[in-house]
Amino acid sequence: MDAPLFLALDQGTQSARAMLFDVKGELVAKSQRQIEPYISPAPGAAEQDADYFWEELGQACQGLWLDFPDLKERVIGVSLTTQRASVVCLDARKKPLRPAIIWLDQRRTASPPRLPLWLSAPVKFLGQGETLHQFQAKAECNWLAEDEPQLWAKTAHFLLLSGYLTYRLTGELRDCTASQVGYIPYDYKRCRWAPVHDLKWKALRLKPEQLPELISPGETLGVISAAASRHTGIPQGLPVIASGADKACEVLGAGAFAPQIGNLSYGTTATFNTCNARYVEPIPFVPAYGAAAPGRYNSEIIVQRGYWMVNWFKREFAREEIDRAEQLGVAPETLFEEFLEQTPPGAMGLTLQPFWNPGVRIPGPEAKGAIVGFGDVHTRAHLYRAIIEGIAYALREGKERLEKRNGVKITHLKVSGGGSQSDAIMQVTADIFGLPAERPHTSETSGLGAAINIAVAMKVYPDYEAAVEGMTRTGKVFLPRKEFSPLYDKLYRQVYKQLYPRLAPLYRSIRHITGYPAR
Repeated sequence: MDAPLFLALDQGTQSARAMLFDVKGELVAKSQRQIEPYISPAPGAAEQDADYFWEELGQACQGLWLDFPDLKERVIGVSLTTQRASVVCLDARKKPLRPAIIWLDQRRTASPPRLPLWLSAPVKFLGQGETLHQFQAKAECNWLAEDEPQLWAKTAHFLLLSGYLTYRLTGELRDCTASQVGYIPYDYKRCRWAPVHDLKWKALRLKPEQLPELISPGETLGVISAAASRHTGIPQGLPVIASGADKACEVLGAGAFAPQIGNLSYGTTATFNTCNARYVEPIPFVPAYGAAAPGRYNSEIIVQRGYWMVNWFKREFAREEIDRAEQLGVAPETLFEEFLEQTPPGAMGLTLQPFWNPGVRIPGPEAKGAIVGFGDVHTRAHLYRAIIEGIAYALREGKERLEKRNGVKITHLKVSGGGSQSDAIMQVTADIFGLPAERPHTSETSGLGAAINIAVAMKVYPDYEAAVEGMTRTGKVFLPRKEFSPLYDKLYRQVYKQLYPRLAPLYRSIRHITGYPAR
C-alpha cells in the first residue's frame, strides 16, 4: 500500500491553500489561490463574502487534484486551519446573513451592554476598566446588534470563519477549541465556552445557543459531506480532524513545542509565541490561546499589522519596484532585498515603532506608529530597513516579556511566515535577537501543524511529541553577526524601548484632540 498523505486546508488572509504532506512532514503537493482579503464598504470596515472563501477553498482543492490526480487515493484525513477572529452570521437555515467581518475591521459601538455595578466595579478596581471597554466596543456582536438590529435578530448562529468552513465541509456546526480567538465568551484556560455566570456573557450580546459545539485538536469534527465532496473533489466520508487557527498550527508546524523554543511569525500579523503545558498569560488579564495540541497553550505577543507594513510600504513608496517586478514576472517584495543591501544595519539611526494598529493592553488603545531619527541621508531604502528592524524590535520585546512570564529562558528561535523566506530578513532577525534564527524545513508551517493533527488522530504517530519529532526539523540557520549584534542591542535598549513610554502621553493627547483611534 502506498504511504498515507494528509490533506491540510489553509484559508489565510491572503490566499487559500490545499496541501498534501507525507508522514515525514514533507510537502508533497500544493495548490494555492490568491484572494482579495477584504472589501471596505465604509471607513474602517473590512468584509468579505463568506461563500467567496468557500469558493476559493474549493478551487484550491480542485486545482490540487487536477495537477496531482494520482495522490487523492492516498489521503487518509483532512484538517482545516484559517485566519483568526473573522466572524460569520448565519440565519436559522444556516445561510450567511451578511458578509463575513474580517479581523482587520475597526468598527465599534459606543453603546455596549451596560453592566451592573457589582460586575463593573471589581474590574475597574483591578485597573482593567479600559480593557473591558475595548472588549465590549470592538465585539462584532455588540456593534451588529446596535447598527444592524434587524439582521442581528435573525442571527441564529454566530461562527468564526473556521466554524463556517467546517460546516461547509461536514454539515456540522462545530469548531476547534484552538480556533477560538476573538471577542467571544470563551474560557481560554479551560478551553470551553465561558460558564453562565462569567462576566463575558453580560458584556456581549450573545446567547449560548448561537455558538457552535467545540472539539479539541486531534478529535474528529465530522466527515466530508457529499456536497463538500462535489465542491472540493475531496473523497466523501474522509474524517475532518480539528487543528486550530493558523497561528496555533504555525507554532506546532515550526516545532515550537516547549517554552524554551520561541516561534517568531512574520505574517500579516506578526507574533511571538511560546508553547507551554501551563496556562501563562502573556500580559496580565490577556489570555493565552489554546495550542494546536490538546492540553497546551500558546502565550502570544502580537504586532497587529506586522508584515502588513510591507504592503503599506509597497503601496505608498514602491511604484518603481512594482512596475519593474511586473516586467520581470516576480513579486515586488523580492526586489525589496535591494533596499536591505543598500543600507547598513541600524538604518543610520532611523528607528520605527510598528504600532500602525492600536492594541488593548501593550501597546495601549491610544498607540500610534512612530519613526524617529530622520536626517537628510535617509531614503526610502532606509525606511524599508527601519520597518523590518522595527517589527523585529517589537517581537524581541515580546520575547523578553514571555521569558519573564514563563520563567524560562528562550534558547531556540524558530522563524516562520512569509517574511522568513527572505535570507536578508532572517539575518536581521538573528542580529537583533542575538540568537540563531532557524527557518523550518518547510515554509508551510501552518499547513504542517494541521497535518500533524491528522497524523496523531489517525494513529500514524502515537502522540504529539513523536509527531513533532518525526515531521518537523530545522532548515537553514542564520547566526548573529558579532559586528552588528552589539549595535542592534544598543539601539534596542537605548532607543526603541524608550519610545513608547515617552510618546504615550503624546499619543493620548492626539487621541483626545482628534478622536483617533476611536474609544
